Amino acid sequence: MQFSLNKKATLISLVVTIVCVVISFYGSRKLQNFDPALIAYLFATLFALFGIVYRYCVWLQRPPTWMYFKRTWQLVFTGAFWKNIFSLVVDSVKNLLFQQFIYPRSKKRWIAHFMLASGCLAAFAITIPLTLGWIHFTLDPASALDPGATKLYWANFFGFKILQFKLGSALAFFIFHALTWCSWLVIAGAVIFLVRRLTNAGLIASQTFEGDLLPLILLIIISLTGLGLNYSYAFMKGIAYDFMSVTHAISVILFLVWIPFGKFFHIIQRPAQIGAHIYRREGAKKGMAVCPHTGKPFTTQLHVDDLKTVTKAIGFDFTLEDGTSHLDYSPEGKRSLLARAHLRARQEGGNLFG
Repeated sequence: MQFSLNKKATLISLVVTIVCVVISFYGSRKLQNFDPALIAYLFATLFALFGIVYRYCVWLQRPPTWMYFKRTWQLVFTGAFWKNIFSLVVDSVKNLLFQQFIYPRSKKRWIAHFMLASGCLAAFAITIPLTLGWIHFTLDPASALDPGATKLYWANFFGFKILQFKLGSALAFFIFHALTWCSWLVIAGAVIFLVRRLTNAGLIASQTFEGDLLPLILLIIISLTGLGLNYSYAFMKGIAYDFMSVTHAISVILFLVWIPFGKFFHIIQRPAQIGAHIYRREGAKKGMAVCPHTGKPFTTQLHVDDLKTVTKAIGFDFTLEDGTSHLDYSPEGKRSLLARAHLRARQEGGNLFG
């Protein structure tokens, strides 16, 4: 089977990756603040960025996805703009930060989802700027030269000093151990899901190793080796530090490279669900579609109209002989019409039960 890259998606991905490189170059003050030890992580991050943008662009080019994407922003920027923006922010906090969408399924699954999502998002927010050289920490020269003074550290963003804190303070402890808290959250969430996938008969029958188990195993390895690095440095005088650092690097790089290709990509797709919420809510305000057969509303008229456009775009035309559309009917109405068609065919054939 011949394989070819999507030209539009490739061009956009290249531009975004190059822009990221340029921002990293100048954000790290021409690599002055870039840590050479992170070079492998940098290349893996850039690869992941290219792959994520490429796949997302290809995904957006699908007629149904593009219709949802286009309609979402049309609805946000028309009518009550600030109200829509506020609703968008609130919905994002509830469903992306607190994972509220999963709560109706199971409280235990919500706890696992919340820990896994919050741990991963916080870790991304910390490690990516560090890897790209946007954030770095420096020791205050004045306190460094005074043996009796409390050492002061500066947190720098794009080379600008934004926060000063004392070494040994509660704030320093929280900042320097932030990834430790993220690791514990990820481990707890991943273990809950892993146990569920290894004990639930329905999941065992349908899951695959690379699609369902490997992502969880990778996250656990990354978190454990990250904790191991901290423990080795703090309590073991560096024993096993080299092994932990190499294992951690390999697992993180595999994770980054795997994001565009495996189940991890749903992390990137999840925000689009917020757009679907807006689409349904704003569509309901514009009016509901009423099934001609049952006489009951079943979805928004906006959804029906857009569905007609999308189905024609992918080569299906459900227009009936009288000018109406099969898509105007609700699922209940379609089943009823199908049953009537079967009955009529049997009646015309003279055999109701054959």
